[in-house]
Amino acid sequence: MNTDLQTNPLGKAADPASSTEIAIKSKSNLALALACLPRERRRDMVSFYAFCRIVDDIADDPELPEATKRASLARWREAVLGGDAGQGDPVQAEVVGLPVKYGFSPQWLAEIIDGVASDQDKIRYANLEELKAYCYKVACVVGLVSARIFGARDARSDEYAVTLGYALQLTNIMRDIGEDARECGRIYLPADELARFGVSEQDILQGRYSPEFLRLMNFQYQRARRYYEEASALLPTTDRHRMVAARMMARIYGDILEKLKHTGFRVFDRREKLSKLHKGVILGGYLMHGWLHRADSR
Repeated sequence: MNTDLQTNPLGKAADPASSTEIAIKSKSNLALALACLPRERRRDMVSFYAFCRIVDDIADDPELPEATKRASLARWREAVLGGDAGQGDPVQAEVVGLPVKYGFSPQWLAEIIDGVASDQDKIRYANLEELKAYCYKVACVVGLVSARIFGARDARSDEYAVTLGYALQLTNIMRDIGEDARECGRIYLPADELARFGVSEQDILQGRYSPEFLRLMNFQYQRARRYYEEASALLPTTDRHRMVAARMMARIYGDILEKLKHTGFRVFDRREKLSKLHKGVILGGYLMHGWLHRADSR
């Protein structure tokens, strides 16, 4: 996974950043979406969000030796499983208490770490099942933890979180094909599907457009679109106001998916994003809904 966040996860020269500082610097869609949550849940989501960004940055930092990455991620894994934060790390101190507070297994946090750590070693996926196992750790589990912090009460919201997680991560994978290939030599698209559509690894690594590539991408688009539709149908009415931040993310990334299709999947030329106006309209509408129902989300 790629991030644009500049943090100091290992505390090299400066003090570790606070959760709030990380959220502000990231300028993430999710960070903005959290504004609609009640204060305590918002604070805890910011802590969880900062945790996700930090471990992702550790795994993706090209300047860190592999051994240093593994050691740092191992320390994070030990902390979240043991519920014991290291001294001087404000984010770690905040995040280790979340499992007990919101009633979820600390193993979920460890799974997220395992997911981002796998990017160090695994740069190809043989089939959809392998890819889904990766997506589950880096996206679906994030959704499950978020649903707990949001205050979801219906068990069906877990199914929604998992299904939406697949949709969001598949959209990210499609959008970042060119960047992942250029910068890391990674190809997340299933190898058996590349072969089925007549697209080689070299086609991806060298950024070649072809009719075969467009057919492959349309196939990926259809799959991601189905996940968005399935997720929407799964969300229980009783939790819609509690899951407003997740619904906002579904709308933003669903629109990015549509833009990818509309522009002919030009993923080797640019990284698609929504305009500030487009995103502002979406955020404004959902934030208004969230604020109107904040009392119900406590």
